[in-house]
Amino acid sequence: MTHTRGELFDPLFGAGGEPALAEEISDHAWVVALLQVEAALTRAAATVGLVSAEHAATVTSVAAALGAPDGIDIADLGRRSAAGGNPVIPLVRLLRAACAAEGVPASAVHVGATSQDVMDSALMLLSRRAGRRVLADLQAAANAGAELARAHRDTPMVARTLGQQALPTTFGALAVSWFTGLDDATAQLERALSALPVQFGGAAGTLAAVHPHGLAMAEALADELGLARQVVPWHTTRTPIAALASALGVAAGAISKPATDITAMASTEFGEVAEDAPGGSSAMPHKQNPVAAITARAAARRVPGLVATVLSSMDHEFARAAGAWHAEWETLTDLLRLTGGAAHRLAASLGGLRVHGAAMARNLDITGGLILAERVTGALSAHTDSARDIVTAAAASGVPLDRAPQITAHLSADELRDLLDPSNYLGHAGDLVDRALAARTTQTDRTFGGLV
Repeated sequence: MTHTRGELFDPLFGAGGEPALAEEISDHAWVVALLQVEAALTRAAATVGLVSAEHAATVTSVAAALGAPDGIDIADLGRRSAAGGNPVIPLVRLLRAACAAEGVPASAVHVGATSQDVMDSALMLLSRRAGRRVLADLQAAANAGAELARAHRDTPMVARTLGQQALPTTFGALAVSWFTGLDDATAQLERALSALPVQFGGAAGTLAAVHPHGLAMAEALADELGLARQVVPWHTTRTPIAALASALGVAAGAISKPATDITAMASTEFGEVAEDAPGGSSAMPHKQNPVAAITARAAARRVPGLVATVLSSMDHEFARAAGAWHAEWETLTDLLRLTGGAAHRLAASLGGLRVHGAAMARNLDITGGLILAERVTGALSAHTDSARDIVTAAAASGVPLDRAPQITAHLSADELRDLLDPSNYLGHAGDLVDRALAARTTQTDRTFGGLV
């Protein structure tokens, strides 16, 4: 079983729609990561002469066997975890027993470590692995947004502010706001993942059990696991986890922006976009719901509360937190699950988005030219100091701007025709698309600093 919360809703909102991510954050993935940390600990101890190379090799192979899908009864491990408050305690017993059968002494397993060292390092390992999947979907969504911007650089549409029609813009310019936000979030998440450090401090953070080899062993452990080296143990300094949670929160927010726009633009009244595979209704045959965008929004909406949980759990007292540490494990896993699920759903939405330029043109004309009132006011101000009042009065009266006597008295029909053409008042919309596309650093073949 690879799901983390349930088979019913995970495909909708979580990692169930992205099997590779689901596998990376499953209970089995947790157990594998814990065993890999234990094996790496023994190998690190061997580098400083605390364990023989032969024993280190045996512990590694035994840990790998226990990490097989049928190696450990995870439900039983969970029940045993309740007594000590974490799964490392019963897992170490199982590993030592299995290693003893191969002639390895108990002292060669869990060398100099405490449960938090193993849990924290495993969480960092799991986060990097799952994070690369989140990054891939974020990039896919950003790339799709960039292609929409390129294809629709000059497709006119209404820019809406505070829910009202404001000025003409282009769909390409709107798509720029989508992919630049996603690119920024991707870069921030990549930095947070790349910086995730190993944790090794021993019972109270002093590495007393492996003195004078503690510092060298910590570096060897980091290298074995492919994590960043710690400067000092960070067992009660939770900034690495807070930075990752915050980056996931930013990513969820960047996902919500295009998902929200798409949901509104796909409404019957707007009709400006449609998903390639819209969802239906159990009661209304005519419905074409933008389900991918909707479920992306739903997953992303649950992320800020989880980020708050992580940030509010940074107050680890003294040398080991009672509760604040424990609150991080599932919270961070859920953050990866939901942000990854939202990114996956948004990538599907953007990747198959159908753009209806005719509907955009129709909506540009709904106000009868009033969205060009700013431009008309500017032209009229060359003739009268009352330009704004005149245009405001005409707009309030419902008289088309090209028929209002106080306006036509100063501006000719040809001038007004030009002034009221939306395609003539797009400002730097096209330039902004070009600039944003040229500035992109995220490429399709990006490997995220070795995370993949």
